[in-house]
Amino acid sequence: MYAALKSIGSYVPEKILTNIDLEKMVETNDEWITQRTGIKERRIAAPDEATSDLGYKASLKAIERAEIDINDIDMVVCATISPDYLAMPSTACMISAKLGLKNVMAFDISAACTGFVYLISLAKSFIESGAKKNVLIIGAEKLSSITDYEDRTTCILFGDGAGAAIISATENKDDAIIDVMASADGNYGDLLITPGCGSKNPIREENLDERLQYMKMKGNEVFKVAVRTLTNDVLEILEKNSLSSQDIDIFIPHQANYRIIEAVRAKLDFPLEKTAMTVAKYGNTSSASIPMAMNDLYESGQIKYGDLMLLDAFGGGFTWGSALVKYAGK
Repeated sequence: MYAALKSIGSYVPEKILTNIDLEKMVETNDEWITQRTGIKERRIAAPDEATSDLGYKASLKAIERAEIDINDIDMVVCATISPDYLAMPSTACMISAKLGLKNVMAFDISAACTGFVYLISLAKSFIESGAKKNVLIIGAEKLSSITDYEDRTTCILFGDGAGAAIISATENKDDAIIDVMASADGNYGDLLITPGCGSKNPIREENLDERLQYMKMKGNEVFKVAVRTLTNDVLEILEKNSLSSQDIDIFIPHQANYRIIEAVRAKLDFPLEKTAMTVAKYGNTSSASIPMAMNDLYESGQIKYGDLMLLDAFGGGFTWGSALVKYAGK
């Protein structure tokens, strides 16, 4: 039995936060943001929209496109660093409830921007072991809820959104997810971190006064490690599977920063026309980044049945991972 990616779907909130809008909030400007990140705008969820709401709407689209009965889903896993609740219930449980699913295994993972690659690895393992048949995976983020809009170095980067996919069992090896590689190194944890509101720095007045509930990042250090790690990770998975960049139909890197994507693309000799670039209109949406980019490519006709996609991500933890995935949907 093999695991196949049968569908993709995404949802983005209606509100658009542009660089011009940010000029009115912090000391920055459109030219500075564009030159350093490639980002022009990002989506922001409504006050009454939770992460599970974004994930639910993306899930509906993925389920419809997979052409399966919703009751055939036997596992739901959500990757997020901005869950509905601090500890419980999980955002996956909330999405399951909104979908009307009962008695279905549901849980969250926290792997930051690499979350969707981790999800593919999990779904593949559960299906190939025979434990599950149809797994709904979701990368969903309301990063605006943990973004400090007084910090000009981070507030320009992040946006909200969700992407979802159905991974199903198949006997057709040609449709199978080929390989997933994922790893982590916690020694870099302090370079990209949300330091407050956990057991290390609990919700106390002094911690909130220091704005520890928001994401903190040492940008230059993250950039250097990200480019090196993403490049090596892709080279490793291609070599392991006796493939080259010419064998890849579409390269879908995590959409964090145009300069990072371009540096990796150039080092690996991927053509620009075969490289996903959605960072300009969505910013960094962490675990939702790759499925949102994949959905845009699908809806524009750039991904079709049988195409070989190479996914590559790097995020807080540090975590990183890559995946060789055939598109097995219609």
